Amino acid sequence: MLTRLRAAVAGALLAGALLAPVAVATDAVAATCARHTTGVCRANSPHPRGAMARCKDGSYSYSAHARGTCSRHHGVRYWYR
Repeated sequence: MLTRLRAAVAGALLAGALLAPVAVATDAVAATCARHTTGVCRANSPHPRGAMARCKDGSYSYSAHARGTCSRHHGVRYWYR
């Protein structure tokens, strides 16, 4: 009985240790990119001041509104906050 309890506690601690970095990484990504970003958004990805989005062709968009952003540049790859 004591062995099962120890195994259960060890399993819970291991699961917590494995899931904690995922939660921290998700928060770090959310700090620089919007949640609906397509593609892979790296935490603290460098972008010019005032850029709203990065287009799929590699250019940056400084539009004031989301509608039509990167429309002539194959769409939006990353949205910045």
